[in-house]
Amino acid sequence: MMAGCLWASTLFGCSATGDVTSGSGATAGSSTTGNSGQGGDTLFDPTGGKGGAGGAAECKNVDILFVVDNSASMGDNQQSLINSFPGFVSAIQEKLSGAESYHIGVVTTDDYTYNDAGCTKIGNLVTKTGGIESSNSTCGPFGGGRRYLDETDSNLGDKFACIAKVGVAGNDDERVARALLNAIDPANNGSGTCNQGFARLDSLLLVVIITDEDDVPDGCESLDPPTNCLTYGSGGTPQEWYDQVIAIKGGLPENVVVLSLLGLSGDNSCGAQVAAKLIGFTNRFGENGYKGDICSTSYDEFFAQTLPIIDKACQEYVEPK
Repeated sequence: MMAGCLWASTLFGCSATGDVTSGSGATAGSSTTGNSGQGGDTLFDPTGGKGGAGGAAECKNVDILFVVDNSASMGDNQQSLINSFPGFVSAIQEKLSGAESYHIGVVTTDDYTYNDAGCTKIGNLVTKTGGIESSNSTCGPFGGGRRYLDETDSNLGDKFACIAKVGVAGNDDERVARALLNAIDPANNGSGTCNQGFARLDSLLLVVIITDEDDVPDGCESLDPPTNCLTYGSGGTPQEWYDQVIAIKGGLPENVVVLSLLGLSGDNSCGAQVAAKLIGFTNRFGENGYKGDICSTSYDEFFAQTLPIIDKACQEYVEPK
């Protein structure tokens, strides 16, 4: 057994399906203060202080989707994500040395008008940014016309910094679950689509959510009876979101990991809203769900603590039929 698996169990909390409490499931500490830096730096020990551990070989493909809130309060949080990305990815590559292919993509929590023409709907992978506090760059497409990064890309940290700095001009009504579900929907990953080839059935799906608000509620005009119902949010409940993700992954919950940086309590340091629905969604993945504090000044420790979870999920990966 790998060294990572020997210490993984200390990070696993009890699984739960509650929508309100943040205490269930695995949760990172609320005050992480690891060193931060710019793209390209290794920010934490990829072996978790255990030396050169051997790699898992069970999962061959890994799809990593970052769902990034692009509303007005998220500029510093986006930068913290960018700072922690190089160490996180290098650590995954070391832990999962048997994995042969990585896909890495970013989506925003509402329609993204700055993206390439024809790919501005929520859930379309970002290759071009614009607006306040963004990288304001044409970042892709990447090699072979891909709209996502993979293991063949050089300067991965710099390229990720380009697509992840999506700016803060987005709608304050965050639709986190809709962004995730649209991004991995097979209909949006087929030939000629904006996400062509990104999400694969035969992969370990790793979702990273970063938002300082909950998924906005669905609502109707306050008429009796309501005559003009509008869907403001993602549609559905945390259980329905979970069910849809698992259905897309061939009915195999073992093949999904969800890591969420959220508002976990009302007395936080950055004014984040308690993300009750997204906490409930994350908890439904049991040992494969992990929550951290969006208000942390650095996300290094959060990502370091998720490595055993990812390692274990790769070892327990089930080949779809």
